[in-house]
Amino acid sequence: MIPSKPLAGLKVVELGTLIAGPFASRICAEFGAEVVKVESPDGGDPLRKWRKLYEGTSLWWFVQARNKRSITLNLKHEEGREVLKKLLAEADILIENFRPGVLEKLGLGWDVLHALNPKLVMVRLSGFGQSGPLKDQPGFGAVGESMGGLRYITGFEDRPPVRTGISIGDSIAALWGVIGALMALRHREVNGGQGQVVDVALYEAIFAMMESMVPEFDVFGFIRERTGNIMPGITPSSIHTCADGKHIQIGANGDAIFQRFMRAIDREDLASDPALADNAGRDTRRDELYGVIDRWTASLPLNEVEATLVRAEVPASRIYSAEDMFKDPQFLAREMFLSAKLPDGKPFKMPGIVPKLSETPGSVEWTGPQLGEHNVQVLGELGYSAEGIAALKASGTI
Repeated sequence: MIPSKPLAGLKVVELGTLIAGPFASRICAEFGAEVVKVESPDGGDPLRKWRKLYEGTSLWWFVQARNKRSITLNLKHEEGREVLKKLLAEADILIENFRPGVLEKLGLGWDVLHALNPKLVMVRLSGFGQSGPLKDQPGFGAVGESMGGLRYITGFEDRPPVRTGISIGDSIAALWGVIGALMALRHREVNGGQGQVVDVALYEAIFAMMESMVPEFDVFGFIRERTGNIMPGITPSSIHTCADGKHIQIGANGDAIFQRFMRAIDREDLASDPALADNAGRDTRRDELYGVIDRWTASLPLNEVEATLVRAEVPASRIYSAEDMFKDPQFLAREMFLSAKLPDGKPFKMPGIVPKLSETPGSVEWTGPQLGEHNVQVLGELGYSAEGIAALKASGTI
C-alpha cells in the first residue's frame, strides 16, 4: 500500500509569481497538499518565460509548478474575486507575494478573508513585511539579501559585494513561509486555534540566518566584512586550486581533522605543533597554513587531492557543476534526479525531493501545467456549470 503524503487533505491556494510564493507552494504540493495556482489570464506567472525556454516555456517553470493545478482569474473583475473567495472558503492555506496593500485594494484583505474562513492560514511574503515605513516599497530577493546583510559579507575584501549565484533570498523566505504555515496549522489543529497571518519579509528571512552578526556588533562593535573563500575565525576552511586548474573546498578546522590532514600531506611538523592544536592557534597563523595547503593542492591534480583527503577522512568536495552532479554516485543513490517528460514527450531530469521522509515521502506527479489547464476541473468542483464557465471565459474573467 502506498502511504499517503504528510500534507494530503490540505488545500492551498497560491497567489504568487516568480520565486518566493511559488517555491513555498511547490514544497506543499510535493508533500501531498492540493495546490491551486491562480494566474492572470494575460500570460500568467512571468516565470513561465524566465531563463532557458523549451518551445516557449521555461524549464524552470516545469519544476517550480510541479504538482500544481493552474487556473486563470482576472482579479480586477468582480466575478474573478468571487471565484477566488469560493476557493478560499474551503482552503487551509493562502500563499501570496503581492506588494502589501494590493489584496486590500481588491477587497481581499485579511479581515475579509478571515471572516470568510476563520480557519484560513494566510502566508504573506513581501520585501519588507506588512508593517513598517518600507512596507509599501517593492523589494525583490536581491534587495532582501542586501538589506539583510548577506551581500555585505559575500565576496573578497578588496572588491565590491557579489551575489551568491541564485535567488537565495526568495528561496529562504519561502522556507520560512512553509515553516510558519505548518506552525499555524499545528496551532489550529492541536491547540484549537483559528487561522492567522504568517508575515515573512525577505530582508528578515536573510537577517535571521546571519549567525553571530548582531551580538558581535552589539557587544564588541565588530562589523563582519567580506573575507573571500575563507571562514573568518575558523581555520583552515577555504577553496584551493589544483594542478589541473580545478577547485576544491577543504574544511579541516576540527582539531583531530587538522592533524590527520597535515600528516596526510607529510607535514608532521604542523600536525604535532602544540601552537596549532586548537582553532585559536591556527587562526593566528592562518596565512601560513593556507600557503601550505595552496602549495600542496597546486602540486597535484584534483583526483589525487580528493583521494588523499578521502583516505585521511578530511571533509572536502570539488566545486560541483551540474555536469559533475549528473555523474556523481551520491546524487544518484539519493535519487536527486527525477525523470519526467516535457509536453511533447521529450524526457528530461528535474531535481529530486527534499527532505527525505522515511514513511511518507514526497513525490512528483506531474510537471508545471499549461496556463489555465485546470480551469474547467477546478471551477466544476466549485459548482460552476459548463455554461457558467463559458460565461466567465467570454467576459475575460478566466
